[in-house]
Amino acid sequence: MDLNYLKQKFYLWVEDYLFFPNTLQKIISFLLLPLTLLYMLIIAFKRMNAKVVDFGIPVISIGNIIVGGSGKTPLTIYLAKKYKNVCVILRGYGRESKGLLVVSNKGEIQIEDVLQTGDEAMLLANSLPNSTVIVSENRKEAIQKAKELRCELVLLDDGFSKYDIFKFDILIRPKEEPTNIFCLPSGGYREPKISYAYANLELQEGKDFKRIVSFSKDGEYVDILPLKLLLLTAISKPKRLLEFLPKDTKLLAFEDHHSFTQEEIENIKITFKDYKIITTEKDFVKLKKFDIEDVYLMNLDLHLESPDKLESLDGFINRYKN
Repeated sequence: MDLNYLKQKFYLWVEDYLFFPNTLQKIISFLLLPLTLLYMLIIAFKRMNAKVVDFGIPVISIGNIIVGGSGKTPLTIYLAKKYKNVCVILRGYGRESKGLLVVSNKGEIQIEDVLQTGDEAMLLANSLPNSTVIVSENRKEAIQKAKELRCELVLLDDGFSKYDIFKFDILIRPKEEPTNIFCLPSGGYREPKISYAYANLELQEGKDFKRIVSFSKDGEYVDILPLKLLLLTAISKPKRLLEFLPKDTKLLAFEDHHSFTQEEIENIKITFKDYKIITTEKDFVKLKKFDIEDVYLMNLDLHLESPDKLESLDGFINRYKN
């Protein structure tokens, strides 16, 4: 049996286990509860002992408390376009480099190798022609660098757990709440569900915002997709994309931030020779170096249902202007 097929089945099994487990997965989840309790104690200890530092610049964290994506990137792009002189800081998951890298400076891309920047950082750099993008494992060091570059606002990707940074915390709730309410490793929560109470602002997909999905090919928008379609992706919770695609679309999912190889692409071309490939913009920054014909893109945008929800965020930012 094909190794990639087994890997895909495993990734999807883990996704179901973490969020919507069957009976067997629930049993495994309960057996791991002692480890979950230890994990929660460590989280509580870190929060209680954090010494908060104000960097003198508004820092807005955009995160969630479940494993994987829930709309952080579209919201980051939305906010970066709304405000001026923004620096987006992220860890750069999946990159081959280490340390602090300035991916783009005021819209001018400094590093074009996606293997060095990571897929998410490259997508942000390409999507934000007026912003600065920095990747760094050390978020404090990156904030200082943003100040050196004379940025006026920091958007911190997935920074909720950085308890020692003074910031405005936005937490995104998923459209469909997981039935598994436990923290890792018994479930998909990285922090206890009660942690939503610590957020300065809470936004839920389907209630406070919705995703706007459009399709394009070779830079041109398309209204009609091919009948035989393969969704090729390496993002977290890939099955959530299927609701926007024709019902017979096949899914080929790799682990989040996976770097595709030439061998994998050649095997996909052979196995799915009768299918057209559709993928996300985040995946395409890694796939465009391969010779793949007729690739369709899912363009994911965000529409905020009530822009006045951001009034508290505006107030936080304005305090630094006085």
